[in-house]
Amino acid sequence: MPSERASNQGILHACKIEGDGHGAPLTGDAISKTIKDDALAWVHLDANDPASRTWLEREISYLDHIIIGALLAEETRPRILQFEEGALLILRGVNLNENAKAEDMISIRLWVDQHRIISLQRRPLKAIKDIQERLKDGKGPKNSGDFVVALTSRLFERMEPVFSELDERLDDAEERVMEAPDTAERQPITEIRKQAIIFRRYIAPQRDVIAHLRTSEQPWLDQTHKRRLQEALDQVIRYIEDLDTIRERAQIVKDELTSALSDKMNKNLYVLSVIAAIFLPLGFLTGLMGINIGGMPGVDDANAFWIFSAMLIGVVAAQTILFKKLKWF
Repeated sequence: MPSERASNQGILHACKIEGDGHGAPLTGDAISKTIKDDALAWVHLDANDPASRTWLEREISYLDHIIIGALLAEETRPRILQFEEGALLILRGVNLNENAKAEDMISIRLWVDQHRIISLQRRPLKAIKDIQERLKDGKGPKNSGDFVVALTSRLFERMEPVFSELDERLDDAEERVMEAPDTAERQPITEIRKQAIIFRRYIAPQRDVIAHLRTSEQPWLDQTHKRRLQEALDQVIRYIEDLDTIRERAQIVKDELTSALSDKMNKNLYVLSVIAAIFLPLGFLTGLMGINIGGMPGVDDANAFWIFSAMLIGVVAAQTILFKKLKWF
C-alpha cells in the first residue's frame, strides 16, 4: 500500500513489513524512526528526485558513498556488491509502461540488510507495484530474503510473455519468408534480432547476480530462499538460451531470405538472358536487311517481306530446339 509521496524527500512508497505478509504504511517521522530500529522497513525512492540523495545521506548515513553513488547512478548494469551488513543489488526488468519499448529495460537498485530495504527507480516498474499490491493483500514478503526472492521472481515472470511474443514474431516472419520472400521482410527480422541482442545484454549479467546471491552468506537468506533463487537462476539461464536461439534463428531466416531473393533475381536474369539470346540473331538479320544500299535481295519482290518473316520464325524455332537440347530451359 503506497504512502503519500513526500515531495521534499523523494519517497514514493514506505512501509513496515510485518512478519505475516502485510505491510503497514509509513509517513513522516515514522519512516526515519522505523528504519533505525529492528523492525523491517521498506522505503522506495525516486532516483530522479534530488531530494533522494539528501534523504539517503541523512537517514542512511552508515552506507558507503560507493553504495549511494550506485543507487543514484544515471546508467548502471546489473551487479551485486556484498558487504558484511548487507548487499547492494542492481537488477533490470522489461519496460511494460505504455508506449515504451520492452527492450528499454528499467533498472531497480536495492540496498538490502536484515532490517531495511532501500530501493530506487528512475521509471515505474511493474514488479515493484506487484509487491506493493501483495503487501496490501497480506500475501507479501515476510522478511528481507522473501522480498529479494519475490522481486527477482516477478522480474523474470514478467519477461516470459515478452520473449514468447518475440519468438512468435520470428515464427511468423520465417513462415512469410518460406511462402513469399520479399525485401520488406528484412526490417522486421533485423528488428527481432536487435531486440534479442539488447535483452541478452542486460539479462546475462543478472544470471551472475543471482548465482552470487544464491551462494552468499547473508544472514537474511536461508536455505529456502536459496532454493528459490536457484529456480530463478534456472529461469534466467533458460531465457538467455532462448534469446541466443532467437538471435541465431533470426540470422538464419535472414540468410534464407537473402538466398531466396538472390535465386529469384538469378531466375529473372536467366529469363532475360534467354530472351536476349533468342532476339540477338533476329536483330542482326533485321539490321542487315534494313541497310539502305543497292543490291539488297527482294527489294523489287512483293512477297519478300513475308518470306523474310518466315525465315525469322524458322530461326526462332531452330534456336528453341537448340536451347532445349543444351538444357538452357
